[in-house]
Amino acid sequence: MNRRMVLYRVGQIMCLEAVLMVLPLLVSLIYKEFFCTAAFGISAAGAAVMGTVLIFVFKDKDNVMFAKEGFTIVSLAWVLLSVMGALPFVISGEIPNFADAFFETASGFTTTGASILQDVEAMSRSMLFWRSFTHWIGGMGILVLVMAIIPTDSGRSIHIMRAEMAGPVIGKLVPKIKDTAKILYFIYFALTIVEVVFLLSGGMPVFDSIIHALGTAGTGGYGIKADSIGGYSPYLQWVIAIFMVIFGVNFNLYYILLLKKFGVVLKNLELWVFLGIVMVSTIIISIDIFPIYENAGDSVRNSFFQVTSIMSTTGYSTADFNLWPSLSRSILFVLMFLGGCAGSTAGGLKISRVIILVKSAWNDIKQQLHPRSVTSVKIDGKALDNNTTRRVNIYFFVYMALILVVFLLISFESFGLETNLTAAVSCVNNVGPGLGVVGPAGNYSGYSDFSTIVLALSMILGRLEIFPFLLALNPHNWLKKNH
Repeated sequence: MNRRMVLYRVGQIMCLEAVLMVLPLLVSLIYKEFFCTAAFGISAAGAAVMGTVLIFVFKDKDNVMFAKEGFTIVSLAWVLLSVMGALPFVISGEIPNFADAFFETASGFTTTGASILQDVEAMSRSMLFWRSFTHWIGGMGILVLVMAIIPTDSGRSIHIMRAEMAGPVIGKLVPKIKDTAKILYFIYFALTIVEVVFLLSGGMPVFDSIIHALGTAGTGGYGIKADSIGGYSPYLQWVIAIFMVIFGVNFNLYYILLLKKFGVVLKNLELWVFLGIVMVSTIIISIDIFPIYENAGDSVRNSFFQVTSIMSTTGYSTADFNLWPSLSRSILFVLMFLGGCAGSTAGGLKISRVIILVKSAWNDIKQQLHPRSVTSVKIDGKALDNNTTRRVNIYFFVYMALILVVFLLISFESFGLETNLTAAVSCVNNVGPGLGVVGPAGNYSGYSDFSTIVLALSMILGRLEIFPFLLALNPHNWLKKNH
């Protein structure tokens, strides 16, 4: 492994995080929260010094990047981002326990939205902004942002994008990976601004609009009210719900729309399966919860909002679905696994993988019935190569194994099976709320420091889809040099 290049790139990312901390620092000045100004200033300075040292010490003329370098850069960067990003919470005293602060920051960057805060409304404005800003940074991926704004002479930066952008197949929209990153961030930024405009038009205050747009865009779900979105008007709830669907769709499709290739978008199987699951789940839950609300409009709105929130792994809520009938809660639990589309800011297994898994299973059944037949998995009329199908099957096994390991590691906690299992599923899938104690009306503050760290790391593993992180931990790759 080219260790010098890995640490050099990590240094660049630390410097970028220092620059990004300037925004919440400015917010703290606007609201005269000077104790937060100092916290962000010290943290930004620390990140800048660390990054600068790494850049100057490990600058290497050899910038050749292979998959192991790309995956290791991404893994190290996300852990260090969460560590350094936790410092403002600790220094300001708003989250004095480092394990809790690390959990909160990792949850932010991974767009999970799980929180240890028991009274979110007591937080300062600048810290609330930093929490939601980490969603926006992490949604598209900070390393994709690095590729968009920092010159690189490596022609293999696609390995970084493959490690950070979720889904079974990642490709370039245009020949240059830097231009691909710029296109993705342009679409991401534009959609965020459009949502802010819609929220403002519905009477939501400016600060609230920015916070919730950042949280929706990154499909993170950090709110600023104890009841999440429940206290806002039905119009605002519909706006956020619709944008949660929008950000759960593959961003490649938006670029294709800009090229006016509408037929390609309309034929996209993953899009229709995603929207179909949302619609069917909404209808079933609306009927199931109708006796609670006794109003069709409220039932549909709350059902649609919660389905889109869980499906997109955003985690906002308009109601405490812990109180809903078991059928509705069971459907939401299943949706935690599915997630959004590949290439979106959503977490979860991804609809494309679900399609491939289902089609692979069906092909195996047909093969058993007709041993001489030749079958292949086709998506949008194109046959997938065997390697892609094999990788999806392997990923599914490792993904389920990770959930099991996380669940067993926190099973000594006294919250019971429902809470611990859904906490593990929610954190690995970057959803946020679970059931029981960690439901929409609860939080993760009751977990021990050990379980808090385990859950925080599981968020990072889930966000990076496991393999990059495991590769970074492999000592063989660190000991072996490419040159």
